[in-house]
Amino acid sequence: MIDPFYVAHLDTERLLREWRWLCPGPVTLEARTAYGDLFLRDSAGQISLLDVAVGELRTFAASEADFRARWENYDVRREAFAEADEEAAAARGLAPNNLQCIAFTIPTALAESGQHSEPYLADIYECVAFLGDMHRQIATVPDGGKVRMVIAPADSSK
Repeated sequence: MIDPFYVAHLDTERLLREWRWLCPGPVTLEARTAYGDLFLRDSAGQISLLDVAVGELRTFAASEADFRARWENYDVRREAFAEADEEAAAARGLAPNNLQCIAFTIPTALAESGQHSEPYLADIYECVAFLGDMHRQIATVPDGGKVRMVIAPADSSK
């Protein structure tokens, strides 16, 4: 299992490049999940969870102390850090390294994901960026609505 607090090696700006439409302010990366979700501390000390699967940024803890206290709660870890899912993925041979996350062949936000999506190990930067771009494109589409996705090749200068 990954150490969710081992994030010093990750470039926060690079991770958030495609999420600035949702998270425009300055933040510090505090932790991450095996699935690429990010825990971000703002300038006021509040910790928010960027759920990359559903494209949502929500308050998680009022302060870093509150965040660490919540981390100590087994049920919170199982839900917010998806520990049970991470353990199940590891049993299937999917154990991400420090630059990877577990992704799905069809993103879970899409209706088709429940039928044919398979988990795999992905580069965390590529996965988080792809999901940020996808969620930006579908942010105003009502649930169940049709969308025409535009997937462009990665800009190699980034």
